[in-house]
Amino acid sequence: MAEQHYRIGEFAKLVGLSSYTLRYYEDQGLIRPQRDGNGVRYYTTQDIRWVGFILHLKGTGMRLNELKRYVRLRAAGDSTIAERRAMLQQVKVDAEADIAELQMHLQVLGHKIDWYDGKIDHSIPDAESFHDYLQKFQD
Repeated sequence: MAEQHYRIGEFAKLVGLSSYTLRYYEDQGLIRPQRDGNGVRYYTTQDIRWVGFILHLKGTGMRLNELKRYVRLRAAGDSTIAERRAMLQQVKVDAEADIAELQMHLQVLGHKIDWYDGKIDHSIPDAESFHDYLQKFQD
């Protein structure tokens, strides 16, 4: 059974990106579409999986230059697996740190909302500042 081929518009819809973005990714070397006998680009099911993985990497905060480096290492073959793994491990560590920081910010926002609720229902004294209220939650 022949692999399915997708023209850029159809492929863009399948992966949730614009044709413009796909062309940009192509210009940056992140994806390499095939070309038919007339030079028209097409994509395959394998490309869908690859773009999906690129979007996961991008979603973790991986920068464009890091993505490009990863793609170059991948193209170089299995001899770069250890280096690619190390890159992904660092991206994972950085993303986990970003998540922890975001969780801390959300916790402070939650306390601020609770403080406002306490001011509204008068369960927090009028004179108590948010700073003083927040001190109750500090280690």
